[in-house]
Amino acid sequence: MSQRSAGTLTLPWSTPSPKATKQVTFDHLLLIVTVTLALVGLVMVFSASAVVAGENKRFHDSWYFLKRQLAWLAFGLALLHVASRINYVWWKRLALPLLGLITVLLVLVLIPSVGVAVKGARRWLHLGPISIQPVEMVKLITVIYLAAYLAKKEDRIQNFRDGLMPAVAVVGLLSCLVLLEPDLGTIVVIGLVTAGMLFLGGARVSHLFRLVPVALVGMAVLIWLSPYRWKRLLTFLNPEQDPTGSGFQVNQSLLAFGSGGLFGVGLGEGKQKLFFLPEAHTDFVLALMGEELGLVGTGIIILFFAVFAIRGFQIAARAQMPFGRYLGMGITLLIAVQALINASVVTGLLPTKGLTLPFVSYGGSSLVMSLVGVGILLNISRDRQAGQEEMRQRSGRDGVRQQ
Repeated sequence: MSQRSAGTLTLPWSTPSPKATKQVTFDHLLLIVTVTLALVGLVMVFSASAVVAGENKRFHDSWYFLKRQLAWLAFGLALLHVASRINYVWWKRLALPLLGLITVLLVLVLIPSVGVAVKGARRWLHLGPISIQPVEMVKLITVIYLAAYLAKKEDRIQNFRDGLMPAVAVVGLLSCLVLLEPDLGTIVVIGLVTAGMLFLGGARVSHLFRLVPVALVGMAVLIWLSPYRWKRLLTFLNPEQDPTGSGFQVNQSLLAFGSGGLFGVGLGEGKQKLFFLPEAHTDFVLALMGEELGLVGTGIIILFFAVFAIRGFQIAARAQMPFGRYLGMGITLLIAVQALINASVVTGLLPTKGLTLPFVSYGGSSLVMSLVGVGILLNISRDRQAGQEEMRQRSGRDGVRQQ
């Protein structure tokens, strides 16, 4: 029998002894970095939202956002644990069903009587007392689908028509549904992650460059046809042109960083969150960190994301199966790319996108899906360690036979 269990893993190699099985564990450093970022996020969400929530007529509770974020974090950590115990090979089998499920959810969001619109964007579904954003699920499901596709077609991925384009077409269909919400920021993330995974999967660079003009033209058309996107672009090019209007958010963000200096004004002492900086607890939480924790505190958070990315790629590179390598690389790219875009937006290096900072920003759907992704990464790290343990067992048995 070729497949047996190692702990809760089903591995494509013979089974080590029960004693060896107990030694199979996950990557602790990745988990520590993730939990640390999430706990820092709880602190910053409370700091950013306490005054606003307390004085808001709808909430009248300074703890409102913290309690909800804490509940989502507990739920997300539970799912992380479950995902870390599920053999990651199962995600390959679920790739197409998940693709069908998310397509249905994206269509449901667009139905006025079903989807919930907030600030002109229809991105939410109400499930009883909670709301979810299917668009956050799209990112992870796209990674799972691409990993399964690359593992199956890795010998044909260098063929433009039969290897590259089918994957691009599927991702393009999902992107069109996301665009109708509308959510250009998510499309940018999905596009960059897709390009990265295809490149790492062996696609020809010349083939990928063929898609660049199409993407740029499409982006230009979307910006030209949408007044608010055009306004964001102009604000990005010259934020001082309308400092109290379209440029208000980014200017307040830069002011927060400037006020913080090297060591910050102190945790909880920031002033920009007092109705000056919009979305201080969500998309622009990094700006508040810059004000209260300073350049040093912000730099430490960026360092944590760098460690996460390095560790994630190491786990992926050491996976025993091609699907595990592609899946690990995709999840790591997803977290790293979104964190990089968020940091670039709050520092004025990119136009406003409306993307959260993974693990840190307020937002249940984003937090939960990020933690599920980490759970899958942890399971992939178990794969590597189980493989190493098995090789040691085999070496030991071979040595006994030779004696």
